[in-house]
Amino acid sequence: MAPRTDRLEWPAATRMATRSKSSQRWLKEHFSDPFVKKAQAEGLRSRAAYKLEELVERDRLLKPGMVVVDLGAAPGGWSQWVRKALDEMAPGNPGRVLALDILEMPSLAGVEFLHGDFREDAVLSALETMLGGKPVDLVLSDMAPNKSGMDAVDQPRLMHLAELAMAFADAHLRTEGTFLIKLFQGVGFDEYVRELRRRYAKVVIRKPAASRKRSPEVYALAQGKRETMV
Repeated sequence: MAPRTDRLEWPAATRMATRSKSSQRWLKEHFSDPFVKKAQAEGLRSRAAYKLEELVERDRLLKPGMVVVDLGAAPGGWSQWVRKALDEMAPGNPGRVLALDILEMPSLAGVEFLHGDFREDAVLSALETMLGGKPVDLVLSDMAPNKSGMDAVDQPRLMHLAELAMAFADAHLRTEGTFLIKLFQGVGFDEYVRELRRRYAKVVIRKPAASRKRSPEVYALAQGKRETMV
């Protein structure tokens, strides 16, 4: 069979130059980003903390003594912000913050971290052991796969993680609990949101100010977990 000639291949030097320019643009955007500067000034681990701050404060998602699970936690911006907010809310009733990620994460005082791949049964079992049978009040998921740059590959990977996060919330979130998850708009998105609406009394899609406009990410906020699905 003759080799295909309908796919354009750029010379290696051109591909490297293109990547280099793209990296330079990203770095320039990153270090001029007001949320990056604010996070650095306030000692937060990532600008993503401000996405969570807006979402939590708008809907008053935190209550004293809550059990919060943060999936896809590294480098720790969300867990760090939640821990601080719970401590300030009720110093004598701190609740628990459990964080999980496939990447290592430097320790945070008051945050219980599990290093592992959420897709593996053994890791899920370890997280369930940490919970000790206690129901969760709030499940957060900022999980996302490493990007290949190809939507046909990246979107199914993301939706697989989203399905696993939903299943975890199904099993461990208390009735009336809240589930907040990052999604990318694309194949599978609408069906996923429909499934959330079966499970929760209220589902809204939000795009916080700290989320870059060019990013396809949005956040689905599902409140009021039903005792039984409709």
